[in-house]
Amino acid sequence: MTTKLKTYGERATSLPNKTAQELLTLMERKKSNLAVALDVTTKQEFLDIADKVGPYICCLKTHIDILEDFDQDLIDKLKKLQKKHDFIIFEDRKFADIGNTVKHQYSKGIYKIAEWADIVDAHAIPGDGIITGLKEIGLPLNRGLLLLAEMSSKGNLATGAYTEATIEMAKRHKDFVIGFISGKKFNSCEELIIMTPGISLDISNDDLGQQYKTPRNVIENGSDIIIVGRGIYGKGKDAVVEAQRYRNAGWEAYLEKLE
Repeated sequence: MTTKLKTYGERATSLPNKTAQELLTLMERKKSNLAVALDVTTKQEFLDIADKVGPYICCLKTHIDILEDFDQDLIDKLKKLQKKHDFIIFEDRKFADIGNTVKHQYSKGIYKIAEWADIVDAHAIPGDGIITGLKEIGLPLNRGLLLLAEMSSKGNLATGAYTEATIEMAKRHKDFVIGFISGKKFNSCEELIIMTPGISLDISNDDLGQQYKTPRNVIENGSDIIIVGRGIYGKGKDAVVEAQRYRNAGWEAYLEKLE
């Protein structure tokens, strides 16, 4: 007999991390499993797109260090947009150093990521120390961490034994690790959240090795959140129309899987 899948809202109660609970509850409330990867390089464009897509997303994913005119005003305005549109902020920093170094990268410098990002992510390659270092800063602030278990670029090395070791690390730190960047669910920790990049309804690859899948592909494989970037706000795109399109595609795939 097949076990009935839990809804996002039902899963929220089983996770110890507050940010994970808030994210799953928010997804149910907004009927959205769409995260937008906002990879633009100017403050005004960043804020304009965030305001346009905000009503349709559960999560805004940033690469804050690519902004050429970053300042504290941008963070203040981003927080206002977060409150206005009800979404989680995920800074895709991909920490990859020893615990003592990532503590400072997370909390200090010009970006002070821990002050405004609900979620960050990290490579598992340095070992448990990277999680311990980030957790020392983030857990008291009710932040959450994603581990990169897989990547969507052609020829990446996040496969096999590396992926398995990453899963084991997450299981040792469930108070802070809320899930994975991956293309599928892992049976040994299926309660954790899966976010999947490389999503497109229109193309299958690009010139720099990115390989794309559809929302239905990854939701069927157990992903929880689809991450879309240029497909929503790229050249010639209407960000509002495309955000609605991807939000609908992701949510419909989720509802069909629940049936």
